[in-house]
Amino acid sequence: MSGPEAEAAASTPASRLTLTVNGTRHAVTVDNRTSLLDLLREHLGLTGSKKGCNAGACGACTVLVDGRRQNSCLILAVRLDGAEVTTIEGIADGDDLHALQQAFIDQDAFQCGYCTPGQIVSGIACIQEGHTQSPEEIREWMSGNICRCGCYPKIVRAVQQAAGRK
Repeated sequence: MSGPEAEAAASTPASRLTLTVNGTRHAVTVDNRTSLLDLLREHLGLTGSKKGCNAGACGACTVLVDGRRQNSCLILAVRLDGAEVTTIEGIADGDDLHALQQAFIDQDAFQCGYCTPGQIVSGIACIQEGHTQSPEEIREWMSGNICRCGCYPKIVRAVQQAAGRK
């Protein structure tokens, strides 16, 4: 690369940040335009969070940031200095699945599996937030996560099972 392209690449603003991902502290330098999703997938090798729409409309990239669900494609990584991020890779306890992961298996709540990581992370947040009083409430609070295979009834049952509501 030479000329204007090389100059632009050389002058791309970058920042150093430290964040904890799935219990492991990481110090990284990233282009200021890097999304959290791209940091996770391309820099840290955590590919469980999926790049679906890359516009915050599908929920395939849902992660927990400081305990709150977020679409990681919409967050600039540089804004998360000091944050704690939990991805699908960080919710099991070794070989012991999280209750919602097991419920997804028990309820057969996935088909192609592409949305499953985001659905599970969002479902965990739904449970933690106390939004599991009825199937309607679960559907409302999970509405930001799209399943193109149409497994919604099974996903709701899985969230109910993990929340102890079934």
